[in-house]
Amino acid sequence: MANRIVSIAKARNSAIVLEDLTGAKAGLLFTGTIAALVYALLVRFLAVALQTTEAGLGRITPSMEDAARSLGASPTAALARVHAPLMAPSLATAALLVFVDVMKELPATFALRPFNFDTLAVEAYHLAQDERLAEAAVPSLVIVAVSLVPLVLLARRYFQAARS
Repeated sequence: MANRIVSIAKARNSAIVLEDLTGAKAGLLFTGTIAALVYALLVRFLAVALQTTEAGLGRITPSMEDAARSLGASPTAALARVHAPLMAPSLATAALLVFVDVMKELPATFALRPFNFDTLAVEAYHLAQDERLAEAAVPSLVIVAVSLVPLVLLARRYFQAARS
């Protein structure tokens, strides 16, 4: 809770500094830009990625780091030879989960997208809103197909690891 209060205070202070420098309200400075959309999606899906990454970090014990360091590995070498191989599956899983969630994200994209910038989810929503359901099926199926490919790869990798 304390970290959240500090981050809100820092964001408030940076908004004031930005307003003083540019003369524009900070809330409206990034509205309708790709930067605002990327920031919103980053904040929205950071918890998904951090939870998966934290689970991967839990598999690395301090004794593994100590063993690598006692064998003469530098911190960078220990990161490359101990941490990276153990974290790779968790990082890949986090990236795939975030990718799938971003593909189907509608509320943040709909509210913050720049003009004439429609994602597949926004296009499907517009077509469904106009009751052109047959046409809305195409972007919806593309979302499903593009989201299934990484999930099938992840499932295949998981079952191969479970067999061995």
